[in-house]
Amino acid sequence: MVKIRLRRIGAPKKPNYRLVVADSRNPRDGAFISIIGHYNPLTDPESIDLNEEEALKWLNQGAQPTTTVARLLSKAGVMDKFKATKEKA
Repeated sequence: MVKIRLRRIGAPKKPNYRLVVADSRNPRDGAFISIIGHYNPLTDPESIDLNEEEALKWLNQGAQPTTTVARLLSKAGVMDKFKATKEKA
């Protein structure tokens, strides 16, 4: 199964994350298919840099977001767009 999840990067005690599309069998920081954005939890408010077109493309192809990524996508408005396109079909 293909998942949209976070991949940790950054120094110790200073996490930064990439939003990646990866096979669910791969480890957290292992191989991935595509990078669709970046997430920094240390800024106030937390910053999300996301390629919405890529995220929607992968969601339409059946990629499942993890709970944290689903929260981030909702915050960016991508999940609303995805649900709207799903209801039209």
